[in-house]
Amino acid sequence: MKLNERSVAHYATCDSPADHAGFLHKRVERHHHHHHHHHTTSYHRRWFILKGNLLFYFEDRESREPLGLVVLEGCTVELCEAAEEFAFAIRFDDAGAKAYVLVADCQAAMEAWVKALSRASFDYMRLVVRELEKQLEDARKSLAACHKSPRRLSSGIKRHLSNPAMVPVQEQPPILENGCSKPPPLPPRRRLAAGSVCGAPTTGLSLTGQESPVSPETACFSKLHNWYGQEIAELRREWLESQKSREHGIVKCQEF
Repeated sequence: MKLNERSVAHYATCDSPADHAGFLHKRVERHHHHHHHHHTTSYHRRWFILKGNLLFYFEDRESREPLGLVVLEGCTVELCEAAEEFAFAIRFDDAGAKAYVLVADCQAAMEAWVKALSRASFDYMRLVVRELEKQLEDARKSLAACHKSPRRLSSGIKRHLSNPAMVPVQEQPPILENGCSKPPPLPPRRRLAAGSVCGAPTTGLSLTGQESPVSPETACFSKLHNWYGQEIAELRREWLESQKSREHGIVKCQEF
C-alpha cells in the first residue's frame, strides 16, 4: 500500500478528534547478524494516537511527525503472555505480517486500548451498521403495526343500557395513530329482522330493505334509538302474541 507521507502526517497531527490516545511501550526485537538465532528485546515508550482504523505512534507527545503507522484491517487484538505485565498484541491474518506487542502502564489502560483497537476496523463498523439497520427496520415495522390499530377511545362512545348487545355508537370517527380518521363501520345485518322468534315470517317490519342510519353523517342518537326500538317493539309484539296463543291453547286443553 502506498501512502502519501505528508497527507498521513498532517492527518495524524491535525485537529480532528482522536478515538484514543496515550503512552504505550512498543516492543522492539533486534536480530544480530553474527548470531543468526540470537536476538535482543527492548521496549520503547511511544505516544500512540488512534484515528479511525489508523494507529499512529510518535517519539513523544509533542512530536509533529509520526514514527510509524499501523493500518488496523484484517487483524486481531489479544492479550499475550509476556514477561511484562499488561501486555497485548496486534496480530494480522497474513502469515508473514509483523505482530505489534504493546505494554500499557496499568490494567485499566490496557483494557481501554484493547477495546478501542478491537472496534477500529472497517469490518467491525460494517457489523455495527448492519445491526443498526436491522434494528431500524424492526422499529419501522413495529411503528407501521401501531399505525394500523386505532387508539382506544373512552369518550365519545355511548351504549344503550336496555340492549347491551347493541353495537356502540361512535359520535366521532376513531383517530388513528398517524392522525388520519375513518368513518365508523356499518353495523352487521340483524338476523332477527328477517324472521320471527316463532319461526313464522314477520309481516309488520323488515329492516333489510331500509337504509341503516349509521353513517358518517349520523350525529343524532335519538334516530338510532328509534331505529333499534322499532325492531325491539316488533319482537315484543310477536312474543306477546305467541304467549296469548299459548295461553289460548292451554285453556282449550283444560276444556277437554
